[in-house]
Amino acid sequence: MQPGWDALAAHIAAHPVTGTPAQMRLAFAGLAPKGPEGQRIRLGGVACLAFGPLQSRPVIWAHGGGLVFGSPATHASMAARVAHLSQRRIILPDYRLAPEHPWPSPLHDILAVMDACGGLVDLAGDSAGGQLALCATLARKGVVGRLALISPNTDRTGRSTTRGRDTDVMNTGAQDAALARFSFGKGIATHPDASPLLADLSGLPPVWITAATAEVLFDDTLLLLYALNAARVPTIADIRTGLCHLWPLWPDALPQSTQTLAGMARFLAIRELDTQTRRSTAEPNLPKSNTPDPKTRERMPYDRQPENPRPSARQDARP
Repeated sequence: MQPGWDALAAHIAAHPVTGTPAQMRLAFAGLAPKGPEGQRIRLGGVACLAFGPLQSRPVIWAHGGGLVFGSPATHASMAARVAHLSQRRIILPDYRLAPEHPWPSPLHDILAVMDACGGLVDLAGDSAGGQLALCATLARKGVVGRLALISPNTDRTGRSTTRGRDTDVMNTGAQDAALARFSFGKGIATHPDASPLLADLSGLPPVWITAATAEVLFDDTLLLLYALNAARVPTIADIRTGLCHLWPLWPDALPQSTQTLAGMARFLAIRELDTQTRRSTAEPNLPKSNTPDPKTRERMPYDRQPENPRPSARQDARP
C-alpha cells in the first residue's frame, strides 16, 4: 500500500470487514498491515506475542476488533513500533473472542496475563481493546502503573452524539453496536462493563488517550476525558483532526500514525511515573493536556471534519 490518506482510504474501502465472525476475522487480517513476527510466549495459560527488551516492565496491550476479530498479528506493526520507540516490553495477548467466548472471557484472559507477569504492569488498548484495558485496570487498581488508550469504547448508554455520524471510513455506529452484542448480548445498555465510563475512576493511574475528530467513537473519548478530569486522574490527551477510527494501525502509511505512536511511546517511557503513588491525587510531573471542558465544548472545532484530512497540531505538550 502506498503512503498517504487517499491510498489508506482506498485500502480500507477495498477490505470491508463484514459477514460472519469468521469472515470478519479473515477480512481484518487482510486489512491490517503485515508486521514483524515477534516472540511467541505464554503467560497465565494465554498465548501472547511479545516485542521489546525483556528487562523492562511489561506493557500488556489488548488489541482492538470489537472483541470479535483482530489478533496479536494484526496489531504487530503498532506494538513493535511502540516497543522500539519506548524501549518497553509490549505483550499482545491472544485473548478469546466472541461470539464463541462472550464477555467476560476476554477480561479473564487479560487478568490472567497480568497476574502471571507479577508486580506492577502497564496496560494499553485500542478500540474495544481500550475498553478491555480500562476494565482490567478497574479490576486491578494499584497493579497498573499507567494506561494508554487509542479511541476506546467507553459508553453504551446513549450519551454519545457521534455514533450516528458518517464521517468515519473505518467504522459505523451500527457495525460497532452489532459487534458489541456478540459479547454483551441484548442487555448491553445496562451492562456495567460495556460502559466503563460510569465506573468509579478514582485511583486510576496516569492515562494517555488519543482519538480523531471524524471517528464514530469520538464522543466516547471526550466523555471519558471529562470523567477522568472529575476523578482527578492525571491525563494526557492527543486529539487528531479528521482521520478515521484506528488510524495508528498503519504506522507506515500516515505521518499522523507515526506521530501518535511516538506520543504513546513517550508516555510509556516517562520514568517519573514509576515512583508516583498510585492512589495520590497530586498532579505528577506530566505535560499539561488540552482536556476539553464540558462547559466550552460547543465552542471547540472538534466536531468539524475537514474536506481533506491533514496532519493536525498536537493537542498535548511533549514530555
